[in-house]
Amino acid sequence: MFMLDPIEEAARRNLSLVLDPGIPPGELDLDRHMADEYGLTSLNKVLFLTSVCEDVGIPLSRFTEHDVAGMSTLREVTMVLSHHAGSEAAR
Repeated sequence: MFMLDPIEEAARRNLSLVLDPGIPPGELDLDRHMADEYGLTSLNKVLFLTSVCEDVGIPLSRFTEHDVAGMSTLREVTMVLSHHAGSEAAR
């Protein structure tokens, strides 16, 4: 059985929860634009990122407004969070 990376799993789960209508986590495409193709609003993006950060133990305060604006796909979210998870572990 294939196991997802914990950050990707948290990102998929939390995005699924804020989308209307909800899309099952496994059906979310990592490369689809979250706002344009899934209808993610800016408020829901903040809720989504807050939840993901809480789940993976990375403070949302580590990200600037520019960082958040640059996260337009799930792949970008998981890459940025993975980078920060690595730097958190090194501390």
